[in-house]
Amino acid sequence: MLRPMSMQVIKTLADMRALPKQQRRAVVMTMGALHDGHRALLRRARQWAGPEGELLVTVFVNPLQFAAGEDFDRYPRTWQHDLSMCAEEGATTVFAPDADDMFSSDQDIVVDPGPLGKVFEGISRPNHFAGVLTVVAKLMNLTRADAAAFGEKDYQQLTLIKRMVQQLEIPVEVLSVPIERDADGLALSSRNQYLSAAERRAARTLPAALEVAIATAAGGGVVADVIAAVEKELTVAEVVVPDYIAVTGADLGPPTRQGEARILIAATVGGTRLLDNAALRWETL
Repeated sequence: MLRPMSMQVIKTLADMRALPKQQRRAVVMTMGALHDGHRALLRRARQWAGPEGELLVTVFVNPLQFAAGEDFDRYPRTWQHDLSMCAEEGATTVFAPDADDMFSSDQDIVVDPGPLGKVFEGISRPNHFAGVLTVVAKLMNLTRADAAAFGEKDYQQLTLIKRMVQQLEIPVEVLSVPIERDADGLALSSRNQYLSAAERRAARTLPAALEVAIATAAGGGVVADVIAAVEKELTVAEVVVPDYIAVTGADLGPPTRQGEARILIAATVGGTRLLDNAALRWETL
């Protein structure tokens, strides 16, 4: 575990722009409320940067990616805890701007996520990915990072960020970090703290359903078999209300006849929206 001699906190865009860049720089973009999933991102970014490189962490609850009625106001904010974790994992700089500075005037220019932003999460949250991609692009520009680490838990978001970086020729390497799970299998998420004890037990059906999907695909099942098996598993807990279950290719296109595919699940558990996914492998569909 790295502990830098000092970790600076920057809160304005002007100061961020003025930050000298002396070494290769990796960034982890967060909305705060850091947990061990974020710790994995920090460690991957630190590994990429090397012991002499810079690890920059952004903490910003982005209003552009929340729709009316979503949890922007109650999204967990744990500033001192976040700073401690950043220091423990060797961060050199924490950039925590406020919304008025980030968006000092009406933000009427946004990054259009294209067709991939209009399926899956894009159906339930129509403007979500435009908000995500806009702030990610803006933070890439401000931080002048050489690499950025993102988690596979938000797989559609990760895929869209990769496409944006590629298509807009943004000179940032995107580092994919596998999902971190709690002891009960639940994917780590800042929103897990919204769950009651009973809802937490019910939410375990999501990772259980993914295990069933993996076994079904490995056993020769086709897409319809995988989806049916997942639907059956999720009905075990009445409080779990599925939004979508999808089997796609690794790039979120149609699944191919060989190689890796992806199973995506979104469900509401007692009012809390949870996402999970896993890789599938099979020989035929």
